[in-house]
Amino acid sequence: MDSLMISISGVRGIVGEGFIPEIVARFSAAFAAFTGKGTVVVASDTRTSNYMFKYAVFSGLLSGGSQVIDVGVCPTPSLQLMVEKLKADGGIVITGSHNPAQWNALKFVRSDGLFLYPEQAKILLKIYNGRKIGRVRWDKVGKVRKDSAAIKNHLDKVLQTVKREKIRSKRFKVVLDSCNGAGALISPELLQRLGCQVVELNSRPDGRFAHSPEPVASNLTQLSQLVESEKADIGFAHDADADRVAIVTEQGRILPEDYSLLLATKFTLTNKRGLVVTNLSTTRALEEVAEQFNCPVKRTKIGDIHVSRCMKEKKAVIGGEGNGGVILPQIHYARDGIAAIALLLEYLAETNESISKLASNLPHYYMIKRKLKTTRENFSLLKIRLKKEFGGAKFNFLDGIKVDLDKSWIHVRHSGTEPVIRIITEAKTKREAEDLHKITSSFFKTA
Repeated sequence: MDSLMISISGVRGIVGEGFIPEIVARFSAAFAAFTGKGTVVVASDTRTSNYMFKYAVFSGLLSGGSQVIDVGVCPTPSLQLMVEKLKADGGIVITGSHNPAQWNALKFVRSDGLFLYPEQAKILLKIYNGRKIGRVRWDKVGKVRKDSAAIKNHLDKVLQTVKREKIRSKRFKVVLDSCNGAGALISPELLQRLGCQVVELNSRPDGRFAHSPEPVASNLTQLSQLVESEKADIGFAHDADADRVAIVTEQGRILPEDYSLLLATKFTLTNKRGLVVTNLSTTRALEEVAEQFNCPVKRTKIGDIHVSRCMKEKKAVIGGEGNGGVILPQIHYARDGIAAIALLLEYLAETNESISKLASNLPHYYMIKRKLKTTRENFSLLKIRLKKEFGGAKFNFLDGIKVDLDKSWIHVRHSGTEPVIRIITEAKTKREAEDLHKITSSFFKTA
């Protein structure tokens, strides 16, 4: 159980170690109890371990008295939309998301298509850890039925929210790196229906990832080179379950992760003013973009459900996370890399500007994101040392330790998806961001 991670993001681990069918089946039976033996929609990304876990999920749900709707392999946001469309009692997505191929996970979805709220996740975990999970008799076992409409439903909804003819008139040339994940089943068709010339990269949905599926600069060299050689207008990259998207400019430049949200926010606020919601680790440039339109920004704990929940409760016009996760409420209160692609293409079409030009007009910061594997996790001591080092700073302990300085910041927290501590720093210069990171990480070495 050591490599099993349980958080508001679900339960995940390395296949064959912490994450095994017995645990998956028990969590699924617990979810059946949580939903009151309701109807549960099940989907997966393309990982090679998914069939093994899919049947374990079915077994757990059926033994707990649930009816199951199998929507097959599809992006996570496609599943979330189907839960809502089918008026199901919940959903389970089998996906390791941005984690490497040896990982897999379960994400649990509410009846409104959002992930479980933290207090609900605690109830689910209490059921899972209970001495006995209720099981039904032989004559009460439910059935599994298939529904293949998840991707079509998602495509239709996205296409209804953008100016299709405007985008089609531009005949954009787009390179798409789906990382052989679930995005390969939907984003090429989206682009084609938007009149784009599509150059597909790593588009076999077989789960054998051509590179680590996290859409960060170090994994997108191939995409960058292809965008440049193909003289494409833009390049996009998904993670394995396509709830995130990264951007490469027509010059082959890999934009920082935050730019997906920054660009989407600027375009959205141009047309509709309102609240923007993001998390504590997203670039400060978002406030500067929002200020251009006299719009407020609210920050939450890390985890897309915190952002989604706040957006829904506060009726935000846009939100998301700085990892390429954009949430467009006109489609759904969930991160959606497919919808983000459509919105960004509409932005290009409306402005008649290149993506590099639009990116150059954004406020610029340097951000350093690194992971630290350490068993020395004395955050109380870290608080003391950071307060001593940055006495005049503003401190926020909502999620780990956030240190806000005049033109820079530091955020240190435990990851909810990997067994690491994340240290993120941002400043106006790369040197300052590196210096802040060096100071902070040195405290762990001596802790």
